[in-house]
Amino acid sequence: MCFSVISTPPMTDNSSPFETIDTAFDQPMLLGESPLWHAEEGALYWIDIPGKAVHRLHPDSRQHQCWDMPQEPGSIVKHAQGGLVVALRSGMSHLNTQTGALTPMLDAPYDTTRIRFNDGRCDASGRFWCGTIYEPRDREAGTLYCFERNRLRDAHHPVTTSNGVAFSPDQRLMYHANTPAHRINVYDYDLATGATSNCRLLLQFDADKSSPDYGGRPDGAAVDSEGAYWCAMFEGARVLRLSPHGEILQEIRLPARCPTMVAFGGTDLRTLYITTGRNGRSDDELSRYPLSGCVLSVRVEVPGRLEYSYRP
Repeated sequence: MCFSVISTPPMTDNSSPFETIDTAFDQPMLLGESPLWHAEEGALYWIDIPGKAVHRLHPDSRQHQCWDMPQEPGSIVKHAQGGLVVALRSGMSHLNTQTGALTPMLDAPYDTTRIRFNDGRCDASGRFWCGTIYEPRDREAGTLYCFERNRLRDAHHPVTTSNGVAFSPDQRLMYHANTPAHRINVYDYDLATGATSNCRLLLQFDADKSSPDYGGRPDGAAVDSEGAYWCAMFEGARVLRLSPHGEILQEIRLPARCPTMVAFGGTDLRTLYITTGRNGRSDDELSRYPLSGCVLSVRVEVPGRLEYSYRP
């Protein structure tokens, strides 16, 4: 476990071409992901996937801790009995954030040499919905799993890279993105049974990376208290706020080209935390986007919602 205190002041230069973006954590991750606000602790958790670590920051005290993981973590959620559920390449594990103990819960049901867990989130019944990434990326051999009562169920949502799992405030809609396809789908969701149905397209983004208007591809997301879907646009240097009908309501430009996921935090849930990546990016890109890999934050008008915990 590592400990640190960070003291870099927020970036609040109003002459910046970006909105007023704060640097919540200025020690760059290789690929920061899965930001998670823990309201009871007043802390932000996130992961570094290739860095194989889980991080925690108390924004008020600036105290930072991290826990090394044996394989890549794909996402994290709170556990109702304390600590976190960590979706590792090898399967689901429980991280005791008091002692640092990591306890396996369930082995992965896939070929771990080609597939790993990725983005995920809990619903209001305590199910952990966690997708996978098919690393060869030549076909849609990933899927979305439901981790419920310590068992996994395949929801049969074929993807190459699963991202953007989120639920409407009334839990009647599930959002799910396939990042390489530049596509976000939405499903009708039955909270009582955990069943998804009536898949339809929310938004299809332009996949032509050579276009001067290319705006990135949809990565991790969260839904605010008004039901809008906030999506990090990887390689687009922006975060979008979308209506439940796929209309773009707001765009926030960022000083990092590869945002990966967002989370609402702070006492009023109006601080939007944004993880970003720098792994594999060119020197030229990193010089133009110097905060790549840092955890960013920006104040927003509409608050988010508290995250649910996994209940075994």
